[in-house]
Amino acid sequence: MRKSLPFLLAACLIASPAFAAKKTKSAAKAPVKTSAEILAAAPESDWRNLDPNNTVIMTLAQGPVIIELAPRFAPEHVANIRALAHGGFFDGLSIVRVQDNFVTQWGDPNSDDPKLAKPLGEGAKPHLPAEFSVPLKSVRLRKLPDVDGWAPLTGFVDGMPVAANPKKGQAWLAHCYGMVGAGRSDKEDSSTGAELYAVIGHAPRALDLNITVVGRVIQGIENLSALPRGGQNMGFYDKPEQRTGIQSVKLLADIPAAERPQLQVLRTDGKSWPALLQARRHRTGWYVHPADHIDICSVTVPTRPTPQ
Repeated sequence: MRKSLPFLLAACLIASPAFAAKKTKSAAKAPVKTSAEILAAAPESDWRNLDPNNTVIMTLAQGPVIIELAPRFAPEHVANIRALAHGGFFDGLSIVRVQDNFVTQWGDPNSDDPKLAKPLGEGAKPHLPAEFSVPLKSVRLRKLPDVDGWAPLTGFVDGMPVAANPKKGQAWLAHCYGMVGAGRSDKEDSSTGAELYAVIGHAPRALDLNITVVGRVIQGIENLSALPRGGQNMGFYDKPEQRTGIQSVKLLADIPAAERPQLQVLRTDGKSWPALLQARRHRTGWYVHPADHIDICSVTVPTRPTPQ
């Protein structure tokens, strides 16, 4: 039977020593570094210390929850949270809601009753503007090339996952796992930072641009996500005895330096960050089929103990 020209060409290429050498060379590419290898080799300049004025630690019986605040995106809410923490507002309050695959929420269980509600205290404002977004031109967004279904543009700023719309000139913090938002009622400007929640489930990105996001949990999220789930009313506890008490919420600046958590965060504007993202896209080793894709909510910004 007469062989076709494409078949003959393919046979020649397979038999060609040059083709074989090229294939061998391609197979011998340098292995991709793992995330662990990249972090181990990250220089000191790629790590940053916690800012005592923008970090709070919430202490529960289960352990501490460290929250890094985002003043670049919600300056007035962050200022209020600082004042609330400094004045001891959260001390003695409780976790009021744990909704499976959604959020853990805390604050004053009596906040809806003016006669029983705990006063915000000195320095905290009873009314704040909604801070759903900031001008895109005001942030240096380290863009991701990966497609996102919720925003035209995504990336990281100050260790926070950020989404943006260049046409509208907006940038906002995304509702990824561990992000912390300020609960509100129907009015857009009804949040004060006195009622907060942390995302403990699949990223509820539909909340983006609808609630002021004030920061993210950088350590201790398990102390919120592992709590008993609440009732049928959106995860709110049915009985007061079901709630987890808050021992204290303190600003790191109000804690003696020797007693503060010794923790560093990987810089998302450093040289190691792009390499880490690439390693997450193209996972090797155990992975038979690397996804070759990430999104802002599938990447966690690493932390480490401060080197002694």
